[in-house]
Amino acid sequence: MQNRSRSLEKISTLTLATAAMLTLGNAPGVRQDVVVTVVDLRSTQGTVLACLTDRSGTFPDCANDETSQKRVVRANARVTIVFNDVQPGEYAISLLHDENGNGKADKTLFIPKEGFGFSRDAKVRFGPPQFSAAAFTVGADSPVYQTIRMRYLSR
Repeated sequence: MQNRSRSLEKISTLTLATAAMLTLGNAPGVRQDVVVTVVDLRSTQGTVLACLTDRSGTFPDCANDETSQKRVVRANARVTIVFNDVQPGEYAISLLHDENGNGKADKTLFIPKEGFGFSRDAKVRFGPPQFSAAAFTVGADSPVYQTIRMRYLSR
């Protein structure tokens, strides 16, 4: 009888521990995925360079942002990019369709020759948008989904 009581005690402890872990899974501060669907690419050549940052001073290129998440994916008719384990906070995403695969934004007289896009479909006026125009919130409740349309200023 004593062994059975100990077994039930162990099962109860295990059940409580499992319930606690499941509850903690929804607690504030839990990291979420940010899933980006890229649309309107003009070709399937090259790659799409992506950057997710919470720092307004390094947006949009994230070159010196060690805390940003960066991704490089092959260009396709439709591209999906996933930023994993993002802490709750305010973020912005910038994209570049690097058609020639040289890893940088090519320009002619300061006008981009390749496609670009920003979270929240932030508008471009005489240069890239401000962080605040592209910013969105990542919470602890569920993954975040963004659709970003690529724009091209030249052919």
